[in-house]
Amino acid sequence: MICKVMAIVNVTPDSFSDGGKYFRPEEAVRRARNCREEGADVIDLGGESTRPGAEAVGWEEEWGRLEPVVTGIDFAPVSVDTYHPETAESSLKLGVGMINCVRPESVEAMLELLKRFPDVELVAPFRLGDDISRFEGVLERVYLDPMIGFGTTREEDVELLRSVKELAKFGRVLVGGSRKRIVKKLTGEKLTGKNLGGNLGLALYAAANGASMVRVHDVKETVQALKVWNSLR
Repeated sequence: MICKVMAIVNVTPDSFSDGGKYFRPEEAVRRARNCREEGADVIDLGGESTRPGAEAVGWEEEWGRLEPVVTGIDFAPVSVDTYHPETAESSLKLGVGMINCVRPESVEAMLELLKRFPDVELVAPFRLGDDISRFEGVLERVYLDPMIGFGTTREEDVELLRSVKELAKFGRVLVGGSRKRIVKKLTGEKLTGKNLGGNLGLALYAAANGASMVRVHDVKETVQALKVWNSLR
């Protein structure tokens, strides 16, 4: 199994890693095109920051940020990162093929959308001990996300990463630890942008333990690292 790469494109003014850099639709579309050329399998568009302490936005504002970017991308599969069912439905009506749901309480609504859109895939929060039966009948269309860095300590994040091998026994796993606090803590490097080696190490660990997809900022470097690993293993 080859681990796929999901590229992060934040259409936000306040994301922790690149807030504001791709806030203008044309910049987000340009970034998405570059990510595709660098080897990304999926472009994940986010219209609301999920960093700790970020201000929540309503679905109308979120969709207002995302719509011109979604309509501007016709060169790659697109995922929309949202917990708002309204944003998800609006995206699916425009042909988006994947919803990346970051809140457990929104999963049921997203599963209802999967019934109406039979070709759509879902990324859903899932940790060891959760009930896998909620995905009965659609598990082959779901990526299980252990949610690294969401209200967790360093120790908890380490255990979540170590759980990937066991999670992969339930279904496809997506790991999104790129540029998160756990990488800085494990490497000891505090400066943003200086943790590329740590991010690649995390992605390779996830792939080696059965992850089907990694969600990353550093697309080109991750694709190269996975290509070498796949060739040698």
